[in-house]
Amino acid sequence: MVSTTLSHDAPVGIFDSGVGGLSVLRHIQAQLPHEHLLYVADSGYAPYGDKPEALVIARVLAIADFLIGQGAKAIVVACNTATVAAVRVLRETHPGMPVVGVEPGLKPAAALTRNGKVGVLATERTLRGAKFLQLRDQIHGDTGVDFLLQPCVGLADQIEFGEVESSVTTAMLERFIAPLLAQDADTLVLGCTHYPLVRGAIERLLVDAGRGDVALVDTGDAVARQLARLLVAGGLARTVGTDGLSAGLTGYTTASAAALTAAFRSLLGIDPPVYAVDIAEPQAPSASTCN
Repeated sequence: MVSTTLSHDAPVGIFDSGVGGLSVLRHIQAQLPHEHLLYVADSGYAPYGDKPEALVIARVLAIADFLIGQGAKAIVVACNTATVAAVRVLRETHPGMPVVGVEPGLKPAAALTRNGKVGVLATERTLRGAKFLQLRDQIHGDTGVDFLLQPCVGLADQIEFGEVESSVTTAMLERFIAPLLAQDADTLVLGCTHYPLVRGAIERLLVDAGRGDVALVDTGDAVARQLARLLVAGGLARTVGTDGLSAGLTGYTTASAAALTAAFRSLLGIDPPVYAVDIAEPQAPSASTCN
């Protein structure tokens, strides 16, 4: 049950199956620098892309309960797979809670493409989700843009392991992107929140292929803007100094606190406090947080 006395000084809760949501977190920090933030990496259950939908839904509800227990005033589902599988159930379960999900940026990509061919890099689960396919068909019908779907099996895992610059990751990217370039895609959608974390490697690959003109679409900016709209509409936006504290960030993980700390440092250049937690699924008693 969501509290009816949420304060604008309460934190925003953000979560992902792992570190991919840090690509969304950095947009939120840039656009909403006064907001207190909580970030949960459900790395103990990563990746979500190969899990049964029922398990993904259970994890989303469990993490939402954890964040609400920490006083969250809004929840950002910073994971495409979790959004496709569970955002509707999450909103139904907590109707008074502002919830923002992420979807592959098909609409902005359709506006960007010059030749009507857009490649979509995403997990298999995202690409076969009914919500995604409905969106694809709708935008294709409205614009005539062709969306070329490329499942990226194993890529999120590589990024989760911190292998953002490794030869294995580079080879994966080449294998996934080459078929899209061969079909003359001039725009690529980064359809998993992990993928913007290897944007630099993708851009180098495109330049090396003589396709430096290919546009990349990352929806983290749009997620941050939607969160800002919901907070303002609900009277929940925090302005500087309202509680006498500068904006804070706390990280939680269902795996190794040291690994999430390293990810914060290497990917965002920040060093917030991080705690390992056991987040039980809804039917089980909630576990207390621990270092």
